[in-house]
Amino acid sequence: MGSNCSSLDDILEEDMHHWYTKFMRESPSGLITLFELKTMLEMNGMTEEAHSYVDQVFFTFDMDGDGYIDFVEYIAGISLLLKGEINQKLKWYFKLFDQDGNGKIDKEEMETIFKAIQDITRSYEIPPEEIVTIVYEKIDVNGEGELTLEEFISGARDHPDIMDMLAKMMDLTTVLEIIIRGQQKKK
Repeated sequence: MGSNCSSLDDILEEDMHHWYTKFMRESPSGLITLFELKTMLEMNGMTEEAHSYVDQVFFTFDMDGDGYIDFVEYIAGISLLLKGEINQKLKWYFKLFDQDGNGKIDKEEMETIFKAIQDITRSYEIPPEEIVTIVYEKIDVNGEGELTLEEFISGARDHPDIMDMLAKMMDLTTVLEIIIRGQQKKK
């Protein structure tokens, strides 16, 4: 696994011109649509949760909400996921989990995302229900069954085991590698 990270680090360190060339080769219009992203990720045969997760990732990367990921959003998202500060990543995770946009994450939203991640990465080590139970037992201090952004960030920061679990589960290295492989195939 360490070799994957170093190869992605090397890829990220390439000059912007090279990244831009790759992006434009994959999406000559300069914009990636949700359909194009799903095509890059070879989503055929994936579960509904996996599709929902990719939708949520797309809408989280689409920072201006115009229905497209442009080059700036693409680079910003990749940089955040690979090199971002802990609080930045936690805010991004929260936005990804908060599927209905109500400012709170309930257990079902979190479980849906974890199931989807497992479907995409094909890694099923810990059942999503167990992960959600552990997270809520430790960081849902009010016992309401939902987490605000503040609870989520402080809870994750106060529990290194939760932070490690989130970092492993939310690692989009596999997704990035699929995108990069797809771009390399078309060279």
